Amino acid sequence: MTKEVSGLEEILVNEAIADLSSIQDFIRWGYARFNQAELFYGHGTDNPWDEAVSLVLQTLELPDDTPDAILQSRLTTSEKRELANRIAKRINEKKPLAYITNKAYFCGNEYYVDERVLVPRSPIAELIERHFTPFVLPEKVQSILDLCTGSGCIAIACAQHFPDAIVDGSDISADCLQVAEINRQRFEQDNVAFYQSDLFENIPEKKYDIIVSNPPYVDEEDYDEIPEEFIAEPKLGLVSGFDGLDITRNILSEAKNYLTDGGILIVEVGNSAAALDAAYPEVPFTWLEFERGGLGVFLLTKEQLEEYF
Repeated sequence: MTKEVSGLEEILVNEAIADLSSIQDFIRWGYARFNQAELFYGHGTDNPWDEAVSLVLQTLELPDDTPDAILQSRLTTSEKRELANRIAKRINEKKPLAYITNKAYFCGNEYYVDERVLVPRSPIAELIERHFTPFVLPEKVQSILDLCTGSGCIAIACAQHFPDAIVDGSDISADCLQVAEINRQRFEQDNVAFYQSDLFENIPEKKYDIIVSNPPYVDEEDYDEIPEEFIAEPKLGLVSGFDGLDITRNILSEAKNYLTDGGILIVEVGNSAAALDAAYPEVPFTWLEFERGGLGVFLLTKEQLEEYF
């Protein structure tokens, strides 16, 4: 029995290993356990059923569209033990599923993640899939910068959707860049380079057609109230001062120097959007809308940045 499981939990896990047999059994059991527990869902799923399905299928390396007939397959004892222990770990440690399976999905691709990086979940994925239209002409985009790249998912997705462009990603955290490099190598994305940099500090002296960023933007009050699942993520990637805007202010003040004429800046600030509007009431932020949900992402052109910052 793993060290994460003890007492009553050990009894329940042993019971599951002894009495359950199929993939479907463990999805049903996981759902029941999750439904009884006080869990928060926000790292890829939003309910206990989808969480159970994801955990079981990801653990068994099965696709999301696994046929029902396969779900009736019997499991080996070692498979049952791993599933039961992972379900117990999700409940006991309040750890995001992505850290348990080391899998997260962004723009249709599976990325490696662990506790060194935030779990990818940005609505910016929709913009990348649309090639940032109608705000740019995709065929004209030659260079993209992803600030605060974390796992590298935004930079790599941009490189995949703009194969003729050069994409740079930066992060202040060396740990994050180790994970980003794992993902770059996994996708063999040769048009991506990563830099350890405090925002623009170590960025090459060049201009970008698009600068995109999902920086830390949680304010102090919100951080004190967030669910345990978010506390499991690195605080450096979440918190940005009293109002959540310390890093965003720095981006706004410097971005114009790194944009081409006609270039655009896109930044996610989430729940700090209202604070940003209040801080800069004269700035005509374009707040973007998303078909799959998400809010707090703004766009400014280089010309607007030059005028207001």
